[in-house]
Amino acid sequence: MAHPQGKTAKPARDRILETASRLFYQEGLRATGIDRIIAESGVAKMSFYRHFPSKTDLIVAFLNARHQRWMSWFKGEVDRRIDSEGRLDVIAEVLEEWFQQPDFRGCAFINTVAESGSSSSREREIAVQHKAELADYLETVARKLGLPEPAAMAEDMMVIIEGTIVRRQMTGDRRVTWACHRLIQAISRPYT
Repeated sequence: MAHPQGKTAKPARDRILETASRLFYQEGLRATGIDRIIAESGVAKMSFYRHFPSKTDLIVAFLNARHQRWMSWFKGEVDRRIDSEGRLDVIAEVLEEWFQQPDFRGCAFINTVAESGSSSSREREIAVQHKAELADYLETVARKLGLPEPAAMAEDMMVIIEGTIVRRQMTGDRRVTWACHRLIQAISRPYT
């Protein structure tokens, strides 16, 4: 296939992963079939299986890439705002920024656990690890702000953040973010 002005196409693996990432996030892991990913990424079936021997391998690659990208973005935004404003509830503002993205469909990791049910799987393990890393980061933020009991604060924040994400996905209502602000402010008071 020729490319205009001598531009080269992205490598097949990248095209597959980009296509799968979009479809898995928007339509779900189980609802997205391999044939559709192959067709939309423009690769041959043999090329697909050379890079990803199974759908599970592709899902794992998607989740790992999503984890890296989302955590990098989230930490960067929260750190920047905390450095300038010094308030824990800036987390609600960062979440709202994410919710405003046109492709927002909740948390890929919450969605993964919901799809996998109670069974143990590589996908579920990655989702659990993602949430553990998020909790560790929140504990670091609590320490940075000088809040006592940073581990307890991180656990409280995880419940608030997870609930906010799920409620926003379900309702699309911006008032969910306002509730997130209020809850973060409320739990911050006893610690300050």
